[in-house]
This record gives sequence, C-alpha cells and structure tokens, in this order.
Amino acid sequence: MSEQLSADFVVIGSGIIGALTARKLLQHNASVIILEAGPRISRDIIVARFRNSPRKSDWMSPYPPAPWAPHPVYQPEDNGYLVQAGPYPYPAEYIRQVGGTTWHWAAQAWRMVPNDLRIRSLYGVGVDWPFTYEELEPYYQEGEQIMGVSGAPNTGSPRNQPFPMEPVAEPYAMRRLRERLAPAYPVVGNTTARNSRTYGGRPACCGNNSCQPICPIDAQYHGGIAAADAEAAGARLIPNANVYRIEHDARGRIAAVHYYDPDKGTHRVTGKNFILAANGIESPRLLLLSASDKYPKGLANSSDMVGRNLMDHPSTSLTFDAEEELWLGRGPQSPSSINTLRDGPFRSEHAPYRLDFTNISRVAGATQSLIAEGVYGIALEQRLRHSAAHECNVKNVLEVLPNPENRITLSDQKDAMGIRKPQAHYAIDDYTRKGAEASKADFARIAELMGSSNLRYSKEGSFANNQHICGTMSMGRDPATSVVDGYGRTHDHDNLFIVSTGVLPTAGTCNSTLTGLAVALRTAQHILEQSNLRAPAAAAPQS
Repeated sequence: MSEQLSADFVVIGSGIIGALTARKLLQHNASVIILEAGPRISRDIIVARFRNSPRKSDWMSPYPPAPWAPHPVYQPEDNGYLVQAGPYPYPAEYIRQVGGTTWHWAAQAWRMVPNDLRIRSLYGVGVDWPFTYEELEPYYQEGEQIMGVSGAPNTGSPRNQPFPMEPVAEPYAMRRLRERLAPAYPVVGNTTARNSRTYGGRPACCGNNSCQPICPIDAQYHGGIAAADAEAAGARLIPNANVYRIEHDARGRIAAVHYYDPDKGTHRVTGKNFILAANGIESPRLLLLSASDKYPKGLANSSDMVGRNLMDHPSTSLTFDAEEELWLGRGPQSPSSINTLRDGPFRSEHAPYRLDFTNISRVAGATQSLIAEGVYGIALEQRLRHSAAHECNVKNVLEVLPNPENRITLSDQKDAMGIRKPQAHYAIDDYTRKGAEASKADFARIAELMGSSNLRYSKEGSFANNQHICGTMSMGRDPATSVVDGYGRTHDHDNLFIVSTGVLPTAGTCNSTLTGLAVALRTAQHILEQSNLRAPAAAAPQS
C-alpha cells in the first residue's frame, strides 16, 4: 500500500511561481507538498547537454522530455505533443521538470506599465484587471528582491523602491546603439533577474552569451533555485508525479489530486487547500481533464472560460548590417530595448510594443547561412567576419488582446501515459498586425541612424513566438467571464487557487514571469491572512 500523503497546501507545479508561492506559505508554518510531473535535473547535466548538442540554436535541446511527462519539441521535428488546430500555429515551448521553463529563459523580469491593467477603461479594448498597478507594486518589489533584479527605472513602470541590484555592465554594441539612436529613441537596459554582483550566494554575470538555453555559472535566477529554496524552507517536493486528475467532494471542494509515477502507478494526495501552479497550457488541460458528473465541462469552468483567451507576444523583426563594427556576442543575449511605445492613445487602434535588441553572437547563424549558400574558403572567411562584426537585429514585442476563440482544449490524441494531449486554437488579429505594421517605420529609422545596409525584414505576415504564455484562466470580478477572482481563488471551488501567468487577463508588451510571480505573491499573502497563519517568532538574542 502506497504512502498516504497530505498537507495544508498541495501545489501542482515546481516552476518559479509555484515554488516561490510555496516558499512564502512555508515561512508561515504551513505544511506544503509540491508535485512536479517531470524529473529532477542539475545544472551541470544541462550545461553538458548544451555543449554536446549539435543544435546550438535549439534552446530546447538540453531539455529532452521525459516519456512520462512529455512537453513540446520542434527540432529536429515536431513531436506532436501540442496539437495544432489553427488557423495560425502556436508552437509553444516549455519544460516539464523540477524548476520549470525558466531554466532556459533570458531572465527578463519586466513590470507592466500601470495602464496595462485598465486598457478597457482607457482605450476601449481588452479588459480591465480586478485591481490596480498600485496594489500590485509591493509584490513586484517582493519578487524582484527574491530573484535579484536590476534594470532602468525609466521604462514606464513606476517603483517605490530602487532595484535590488545595479545593472550588469552594458555591452559595447549596446552602448553604440544607444549613442547613435539617442536623437530619436532612448535605448535602456533591460530589466533582468541576472546578477551584476554576488547575490543570493550566486556569482555575477561573466558574459558567456548563453543565457538561453542555460547560464553555465548560475548568475541568473531560475526555477531550479526557487524549487531548492522551497525545499530548504520545508516543502516536500515529489518529482516524476504527473497529476492527471483533481478530485472534488459532493460540495464542490477539492479533496485530492491523483498522479502517475513513471511506471504509471497511481497515487492520491489529500490536502486542505490546493494550488494549481503549472503554466497556461498544462493548467487548463488538467482542469478540463478533471471533468465529472457534477462538473461536465471541467473544474473551475462554470463560465466556460477555462482554456480561453490564450495570449503571447508575437514578433516581427529587421536584420541589418550596421556601418560600424559592433561584434555582438559578449554579455547577456538580450540586454537593451526601446520602451517608449509600450503605451499611448494609439492603443485604441493598434497594439503597443517594445523594441528589443539582440546581442546573440552572429558567428553560428552566419556560418550556417553562408554554407547553405555554398560559400567556402576565403570568401567564407571574409563574409563571416563581416557578418559577425556588423550584423544586428531588432524585433518588436507585440500585445495580443484576450480573445475567447484563442484557446487551449483537449485533443482526441493521447500521450504515452494515455492522457489526452493539449490542443491549441490560435490566431493573430488585426489589432496585433496593425501594431507590427506601425513598427516598420521604427525599424527603418533605426536602420537609418545606424547607417545600415543589407536590410532583411522578417517574412510578411509571419510572426515569431516569444513563449510568454498568458491567459487561459483569467482573473476577474465577474464569475461569468473569468475563472478566478483577483486573489487567484477559483470562483467554483473555494479551496482551489491558481497561480500562473495563465491568470493574467491581458498580456501587455512585457515578458510575463515577474508579473505572474507578483500576482502569485499577492495571492499567497491573501491566503495567509485568511488562514490566520503567522510567521514564526524571531529567536530571542543570546546573552
């Protein structure tokens, strides 16, 4: 007979958001079990996989999926895990292992701008959030303090306290971009959870330029650190525990969760409260998988909004050759951006956007392109040197509005464990496409100021996906149009909370992790206040 597991809080998912929510609860004497579908992995193994992989441009190559906890893979071919139902592909990438997807993120830790939370009231598009930026601000600071965040204060996101850390040194290429674009655009350092000095017992960034797929020295924060911190605080973390059903009682309260181990043995975990902390694809998938006679459309889904309003940040881009040598490739991969187009009255007509500059070394990409062209010998050396020194890229990061037809559902196909796969229905609307069109004027002006030649715009009508999964379990005041309330509690089950970027009602123009974490820390604070849990008293000083 298997061990009977129970806790005050059962958390499903061990990424940054789930692990740090658990950590906060643990600091107030709660008992917590964290269930993670995938295996436990260490940084040294990930680094070795990356170094040994022939696919250096494939940031998922060091993270092969476990057979019992599959995730999407697209190279060398699509593994078919996330089924595409159109009309536009949504090739999401994420990792199911202890620590989650931020093992291979760029550590972008942006705050939204205040108006992002009320675009319906101000611009007549999207929806308003159930609380204000001012209410969220202290939790932004709390999250930044945990991770160790630095950045430019003039991004349009107000703050009441300084960043916990000074920025990482500006790469030479970004300095020249900033200086040459100054007449038209303020280029600022990106807001990142990356050490510029020893912080949290981890070293400062040394400029490896492999932030994605893995920082080889742990200079940037990630979910593996968060999970370890949760365990150090007292969490019981069970890896290889693929939750496939959430069980409720006759009153609709959540009673237990069921998971498969790698051999498909079944286990049941009970608790007082349950926190769903997987991403915006796996979380709605689990709620839909947990349909019952009482809840035939799935749990937390009386509104029929579970899985709906899928959002991300599509991008188009311009690659060009600057007239001077810049030599991208030293320092962080994504260090600088232009933020003045994140908000404005134009939002009633088209999507806002950030303009983000890459600092990824051009050597590998240029080499592959030239060889594909059939260039060899001295010509290869000459052209490679030119590209490595001069080539630049700028992309937009576009807002997508919530649209109920953009959604995650269950496919009829099943994975290796016999669980129905997630299916994506996605499209990019005119609002976002008009934003991309507006950004072309900025691309052209940037190229002009850099004295550029050989301009290569991304294919017309084609969008890259930034892997910032938002929506699908949106929070709101009205139970008829949302899944959770402003504190992450599901409208249908009073002891089931959701902490995930999936609860964000709108996407804005910034990477979603920090905002998802801030919302989760606010949820944890509410739970603590409602549960009357208190932090342990400080020990009396020794005489």
